[in-house]
Order: sequence, then structure tokens, then C-alpha cells
Amino acid sequence: MRAMESPDLAAIRREYTARGLTEDEAGDDPLVLLRRWIDEAVAAGIDDPSAMALATADARGRPSVRTVLLKGLDIDGAVFYTNLESRKSRELNANPHAAAMLLWRPLQRQVRIEGPALPVSDDEADRYFASRPRGAQISAAASHQSEPIGSRDSLERQYTEVERAHASGDIARPTFWGGYRLGFDSVEFWQGRPNRLHDRILFVRGPGGWHRDRLQP
Repeated sequence: MRAMESPDLAAIRREYTARGLTEDEAGDDPLVLLRRWIDEAVAAGIDDPSAMALATADARGRPSVRTVLLKGLDIDGAVFYTNLESRKSRELNANPHAAAMLLWRPLQRQVRIEGPALPVSDDEADRYFASRPRGAQISAAASHQSEPIGSRDSLERQYTEVERAHASGDIARPTFWGGYRLGFDSVEFWQGRPNRLHDRILFVRGPGGWHRDRLQP
């Protein structure tokens, strides 16, 4: 039997047909535009419209990336939650700067965020944890994120133990679980355009506020 041939990756192409992003449409405040693009992604029915790839680096500058969910957005930054003993948290403790990207492929759009990542307050983390479904609360308390485990059965036993321990009461946020706020040093909006002549609008925050530039694709 012949081995299955690999696809010709160089031949995989797509056409971009969006009408584009003008400076007038971008405005002067990236937070306003980001909220609008998220609303439009939700309205378009895109799966996981709040999913964002989060890149961190350790103390030696070695990067890693994973997908997290955007759970808060304000003038100070983009909020996500995680196990505070996970690899991403260890890296943020050693090097508290990160980058994130939200991709909405059907809309031919992406947004890149770069800035410092600082822990949210205990009160903020408590409020969000209390809003999570009970099963997600149990998982957060049961999982030692990023640590090896012998089997799926072992993981499910950890879940069951926490579930039984809290069968008759609420689940408090574990001390090893919390959130980070990725600050807005820069925010870039990318809109696909025909012939790969894409629109790129970059906002950089300075002492006097936001500075906006158009970048070449």
C-alpha cells in the first residue's frame, strides 16, 4: 500500500475579499474598535470568538504559545484566567511581558496585543470564579495544570475527589488559580484585502495617549 502523500502546503491559498479598514473606521481609541470587532465576531456566529493565542517567554527568552479565553476587557488591558502554577504563569512571573492574538478567520481579521501581564486582584478573580459553571470550578481545583499524570483515569479520580469533597457546598476559588491582565502597550488591527494588500492599523500607547500608524502588509 502506498503511503499517503502529504498535501502540497505551498499550493494551499485563499483569496481575501474584505472591503478593508480605513483610518476613519479605526478611530482614535483601539479599545472601542476592539469591542466592535468582538461584537461583530459574536454576531457572525464564529466559534469561540473570545479565543486568543497567548505567547509568553521564560527568563532565558524561550517562547511558548497556547490558546486562552478572553474574559474581560477594559482600559487597562485584556483579562484571562489560569492556574497560577502552570507553565504560562511561571513564565509570566519570570518575564511579565506577553503577546496575544485574536483570529476571526471568516471575517478575515486578526488583532495583536502586546504589553505587560500583571495579576488581577483577588476580588476580581473571586467574582469570575464564582460565575463559572460548577464543573469548571471542580476542574480548576482538581487539576495541577501542566504537570504530568499517569493516566486519564487518574485525572478523573482527582476530579471525583474534589466533587465529593464539595458535594454539599460552594467551591471557593483555589489559591493557586487566578488571572492576568495583559496591558495595551500596542494593539494592531489586521484586515485581509485582495492581492494580499492587507490593511494594518497599529496603535501604540505613549505618555500623551494613543499614536496611530498604518503599516505596510
